[in-house]
Amino acid sequence: MKNQTIFFSNPVYLNETATVAGPKESEGPLKKYFHHCLTDDLLGQKSHEHAEIKIHTAAINHLMKRANLSKEQVNCCFSGDLLDEIISSNFTMREIDVPFLGLYNACATLGEAYIVASSMISTGLIDNAICSVSSHFATAERQYRYPLELGSQRTPLSQWTVTAGAASLLSQDVSPIKIVCGTVGKVTDYGVKDANDMGGVMAPAALSTLLAHLSATEKKVDDYDLILTGDLGHSGSNLLRKLAEKEGILLKDNYTDCGVLIYNKESQNVEQGGSGACCCGLVFNSYIYKNMLRGRYKRVLLMPTGALLSKTSSLQGESIPAICHAVEFEVE
Repeated sequence: MKNQTIFFSNPVYLNETATVAGPKESEGPLKKYFHHCLTDDLLGQKSHEHAEIKIHTAAINHLMKRANLSKEQVNCCFSGDLLDEIISSNFTMREIDVPFLGLYNACATLGEAYIVASSMISTGLIDNAICSVSSHFATAERQYRYPLELGSQRTPLSQWTVTAGAASLLSQDVSPIKIVCGTVGKVTDYGVKDANDMGGVMAPAALSTLLAHLSATEKKVDDYDLILTGDLGHSGSNLLRKLAEKEGILLKDNYTDCGVLIYNKESQNVEQGGSGACCCGLVFNSYIYKNMLRGRYKRVLLMPTGALLSKTSSLQGESIPAICHAVEFEVE
């Protein structure tokens, strides 16, 4: 490990992905890239929490089917979500029945999963791993802000939590996309207390991790075909550009954000764009993954971002800490 960055001494590859997209996501500009699109976000369940569990379960099952992998062949599943005690992941694993390590870093959980799983695969502790995340607009609103039944007015800085599930298969089996290294983020806190301004909370964390990653890898932003943050949204990604410029880094057209890509801001009424644990999972595992296989992107820096708040900390007047992890992918 060099400073915050882990270089995987033995190769780790991204072998396969699967995505299950919610109704609103399936109306957006990336619909054709998703593996499965839903027309209903309740799925016949008695609650949206149960629906999220069903979505998460479906994503993993679709992945195993696409990879021709049985449950007995899965060494470990690294999963997380946004709900208290990561119940979506825990209850999903009750159905999946594979070795399981539950993770939580809010919307940065997928980055954490990739780094932890890749470290264990590279060192030979396990042969393969599934990394999965889920989120749901209705469950996130109920937990972090207000239940939908209350009919609360959304603020201009609000983002729309992505309803989706995403799963990835990692192993040492050679495939076109290699995971080169991962940078473990540090928690930042710039004193923001507005639970609606997630972009403002997370942009400084993204900058901190970007600087650490560039320093450890001795690369420049121009060395990447794509730098992709997780869910800063329109306002947060603009803030990151300004913060980076103050550090002498110019983020050009090779930088964008999953929260910007996932929806059509003008026609879908999503304020600042997408957010959620599966915002980066849905975009990366579909649109980005397929474009890497097609040769459009050869070196990608994925930077999932997370706001580490809870309803308790918000009610007690705490500011909102944030974290960002970076995972570097390369097409061989």
